[in-house]
Amino acid sequence: MAVKLRLKRMGATKRPTYRIVAADSRSPRDGKFIELVGTYNPLIEPAEIKIDEAKALKWLNDGAKPSDTVRDLFSRVGIMTKFHNERNTK
Repeated sequence: MAVKLRLKRMGATKRPTYRIVAADSRSPRDGKFIELVGTYNPLIEPAEIKIDEAKALKWLNDGAKPSDTVRDLFSRVGIMTKFHNERNTK
């Protein structure tokens, strides 16, 4: 099973908020997911990003592929740097 870290759209019409989830790559965007990793609210300034760092690093170490947007969000928070440093020191 290929796992992806991606955004699941939530919220009202024209007022989106997103959940960052670990999901099977074959499941639909807003469908079933394995685990909730964090949330992202682009409507407020600055955008609110809440990510459980331990869960995110666990999924990245287990081989989950983040989508482009999730990779960017992880980079903003500093998770991708920690992941690459962790991987290169082994």
